[in-house]
Amino acid sequence: MSPSNPSAAASASTTPSALSLEQQICYAMHTTVRAFDAVYRELLAEHGLSYPQYIALMTVGEHGPLTVGQLGELMHLDSGTLSPLLKRMESAGLVGRTRDPEDERRVLVSVTAGGRERLGALGDVPHQIAVRSGLSRQQLHDLHRTLQEVTERLDTGA
Repeated sequence: MSPSNPSAAASASTTPSALSLEQQICYAMHTTVRAFDAVYRELLAEHGLSYPQYIALMTVGEHGPLTVGQLGELMHLDSGTLSPLLKRMESAGLVGRTRDPEDERRVLVSVTAGGRERLGALGDVPHQIAVRSGLSRQQLHDLHRTLQEVTERLDTGA
């Protein structure tokens, strides 16, 4: 049996394997999401919002009034997660929840005047995120499009 080649072993150990943490797209996405979360947390703290509340407020402001189910679909959240979030937002005066007059089983969520005011105050957040990312407008656009495509493919199994 011949002795192993130390330089070959050293070379092999510096070549990342397919199972190397740094090679995993999921890990790159995870660390990126955590970094974005930290920046959003900082920017939204002065407005008294969490990131999920921010997304819910924007969604209802853009599309509302919405049923809880419709909001959940748009946000990719189940009603068990969304209901406590909406309850806190309602207590803060950002949204209102009422029974749908056409179907009493459904709850409609709408933005209140206070919620619209808060949305107006949040107008600079997307710009601040862009600045903090260090990416150009085109790079952000391309990244956004790529992430949407990947999400769609993963969701549909295509």
